[in-house]
Amino acid sequence: MDVHFYAAARAAAGVACEEIQQPPATLGELIDELIERHQGQTAGGTPFAEVLEICSFLADGQRVEPSSSLKSVARLDVMPPFAGG
Repeated sequence: MDVHFYAAARAAAGVACEEIQQPPATLGELIDELIERHQGQTAGGTPFAEVLEICSFLADGQRVEPSSSLKSVARLDVMPPFAGG
């Protein structure tokens, strides 16, 4: 599975994307794994774990919740709230 980070999630993770060879069963388990992997923070000092708390997650373009299965998911987008117009 390819995980793509956007905006503050990208800044705090320190990478734009990464490949997860053996994804866990649920999004919640993957979130825990990502928090263990990435200990960074945004330029404003917000830790990666706190950024993930406000993110939306899209699995192959469909919004998913922490309890959602990741079976057969090829791409996960990690998207913090965006400002703008």
